[in-house]
Amino acid sequence: MSRLTLGLLLLVLLLQYPLWFGDGGWLSVWEYDQKLEQIREENQKIKQKNAALEAEVRDLKGGYEAIEESARSELGMIKPGEVFIPFTGEEVAADAPDSRRDTNEETGKRD
Repeated sequence: MSRLTLGLLLLVLLLQYPLWFGDGGWLSVWEYDQKLEQIREENQKIKQKNAALEAEVRDLKGGYEAIEESARSELGMIKPGEVFIPFTGEEVAADAPDSRRDTNEETGKRD
C-alpha cells in the first residue's frame, strides 16, 4: 500500500472513533435507549398502581361498604354483637371430630 492510502485509512479510523465510542456516539446512544426503555417500563407499573389507588379512593369516597370491608380485613374490626373466630382449614380438619359418627341420633348422647 502506498503511504497516501495508509494515511487516509488512518484518518478515517481517527474520525470514526468518536462516532462509535465517543460521548455522543452510537454506543452511548444505545445505552441511553436501554435506560429509557427501563424507565418507561417502571413508569407503566407506577401508572397501573396509581390507577388502582385512584379506584380505591373513589370506592372509599363513594360508600360505606368499601370502608367496612377495609376495616374488617385490614384492622380486624367487627360489628357490635358479632363474634369473630379465626381458624385455618388445616387445624379444623385435624381437630374436629365427626359429630355424626360419635353421636347416637335417638338419644343425643355420645357413644
